[in-house]
Amino acid sequence: MSSDKAIIDISPSWDGTITSTHFHIAASTFAELWNKLVLGFPHWSWINSPKRIGFASTGVQGYLSLENMILPRSTEEDQHQCGLDGIEDLTCSSEDVFDDTAILVQKGGKERHHYDFHVIYSSSFRVPVLYFRAYCSDGEPLAIEDLEKDFPAYTAKELAISKWTFITQEEHPYLNRPWYTLHPCGTSDWMKLLFSNEPSAVSQVGVAVEKYLTSWFSVVLPIFGLKIPLKLSLDV
Repeated sequence: MSSDKAIIDISPSWDGTITSTHFHIAASTFAELWNKLVLGFPHWSWINSPKRIGFASTGVQGYLSLENMILPRSTEEDQHQCGLDGIEDLTCSSEDVFDDTAILVQKGGKERHHYDFHVIYSSSFRVPVLYFRAYCSDGEPLAIEDLEKDFPAYTAKELAISKWTFITQEEHPYLNRPWYTLHPCGTSDWMKLLFSNEPSAVSQVGVAVEKYLTSWFSVVLPIFGLKIPLKLSLDV
């Protein structure tokens, strides 16, 4: 595989960012592993897109997509397992990531909301950015106030404190429609922090680009009550 030689130099001078080419390699590999190892749930796929009019070329054009995900209901116990107070709290992993597929449809007689996730490379911040939209089964989009009811308690708390700096709404770079997005400010800083204890950082040897994106997901997905399967982390 061509990504075998795709390495990120995480020496002390590294600023926590990646190139668009590395993002494409990492995204394609992540989708392949997810679809192979995480069965019974929506697949991630790479969506090729034409160049955007009015935007400078950033190399490979496209984005990583997962659609029609129904978030698992988090229990009170789960809500205390991860938090937004620190990186270590957000990187918890488990092989039993989701509830059984049948349980995801409905619980307690309440309608479950559907989520589409797109991961897009930001040429400004030079990091992945998560765009998402949420909607009812009839296609009616959710307001940000409705999102809080789906999220774990620690995410809802963060929304209450910094609603429009934590989650913003802006035009999807490829679809030209308003989507919610997790603000990328600070992403490079916590990515650098995540890798600061890597043995390869000490020896100034790089890490595979796939590990960058898996580590990024390990921080982002818990915001929605989801976790990276341990078996997927071990395969990169």
